[in-house]
Amino acid sequence: MAESRKPVLYSYFRSSCSWRVRIALALKGIDYETKPINLVKDGGQQFSEEFRALNPMKQVPALKIDGITIGQSLAIIEYLEETRPSPRLLPQDPKKRASVRMISDLIAGGIQPLQNLSILKQVGQENQLTWAQKAISSGFTALETILQSTAGKYCVGDEVSMADLCLAPQVANAERFKVDLTPYPTISRINKTLLALEAFHVTHPCRQPDTPPELRA
Repeated sequence: MAESRKPVLYSYFRSSCSWRVRIALALKGIDYETKPINLVKDGGQQFSEEFRALNPMKQVPALKIDGITIGQSLAIIEYLEETRPSPRLLPQDPKKRASVRMISDLIAGGIQPLQNLSILKQVGQENQLTWAQKAISSGFTALETILQSTAGKYCVGDEVSMADLCLAPQVANAERFKVDLTPYPTISRINKTLLALEAFHVTHPCRQPDTPPELRA
């Protein structure tokens, strides 16, 4: 019976949104089951009737937990924060908490959606790299400026927060799309520090159950 109550994360190894949630689960020490949803195979398994019934937006991640199913990575992370508050991913100070949410929304709403799979399909194969690079660079230019005033060791001060859970996966996307990160020293410094943490290491896309053998670390 205990096994059946374990949270279930519907995830894709390369999905940056899924990675955010994997990090949160790891940081909070929550044992969970992964159900891979391949966004490419069979025309995209997210479009299956079974998964559409689970998440009408046909996107990963989705988390079954506590008798409910939650889509949207930031909503999932905030639910985990409210129900399993340790370690804290949202600062107690309201101003710092606002900064964390601002940075998280900037990445989750202002950068990532512009270079995700569904958008890249629309712009055409020959334009995908240029499009993604422009979208990420534009967002990173703004983010670098913001981080210069909020960052300590991490995005906001010296505690890992929801903002950091968004940052590392987005930097991985930038590297995959060959974005020059030289103009973003603060982003690069924070990302390097984050990737040394166990929760970021074990949840990395190269170490997931559905990672193809050729991409495994």
